[in-house]
Amino acid sequence: MPSLMEPAPAVAVLGLGEAGGRLAADLVRLGVDVSGYDPSSVPTPAGVARTDDAESAVSGATIVLALTTPETALAAAESARAGLRAEAIYADLNTASPALKGEIASLVATAGARFADVALLGPVPARGLATPALAAGSGARGFADAFGPLGMPVEVVSDDPGAAATLKLLRSVFTKGLAAAALESLRAAEVAGHRDWLEGEIAEVIGEPLLERVVEGSRRHAVRRVDELRAAREVLLELGVEPRVVDASTAVLEELAAPVVPDRDRTAS
Repeated sequence: MPSLMEPAPAVAVLGLGEAGGRLAADLVRLGVDVSGYDPSSVPTPAGVARTDDAESAVSGATIVLALTTPETALAAAESARAGLRAEAIYADLNTASPALKGEIASLVATAGARFADVALLGPVPARGLATPALAAGSGARGFADAFGPLGMPVEVVSDDPGAAATLKLLRSVFTKGLAAAALESLRAAEVAGHRDWLEGEIAEVIGEPLLERVVEGSRRHAVRRVDELRAAREVLLELGVEPRVVDASTAVLEELAAPVVPDRDRTAS
């Protein structure tokens, strides 16, 4: 909770899907004034003042949380730019490429606002404001100072926008690679008639909650995770590292994504 000497910020949430909706609801429960905008027909969390456009949503906010999709992240910032207050913090929480974070930072700067590249390191629908985060950019310290007292563990990693995104994507090489390995081995075990046995073996190693996230989360968010791995591939290539695991993991998840209508759920994990 914020101290009596540090009033809670006024927060605007762009994107009220699973992640944005959960963060908005948590903020409201803490007594924070929250406005929100989403072009789709997702439910509005109780206590959130929903507006008809992004510019109106951010006009009174000291901090903006953007939880849209990587594909729409730049457009969301453009639509909100005219409403941003000078010195407000525009925090992009999408799992996007470092280059895209840099573009958004430059756009936000034209409005006199500060930018925070925020990488969420866990399932937001399950953890809400308790989800650990990395932050970078001109607004990173301000974001940490505001959200730390609200319960979010925030590590400031750099003043450079894109630095937090880079770390998140490097982490994704492992986490999505682990998911792909589990999915492929379970598929083979099912064909062999030993899926239940292998599920027990994998659960012994990584735990049942993570196994469930790997199996169900990969199926539900396959489209988004493919996009995330493609961004990770770009980072590895820029570093001169052959993306062998990334390419294999992408192929596994693309098979899951192929028959699914893209939900583009706004969840960072």
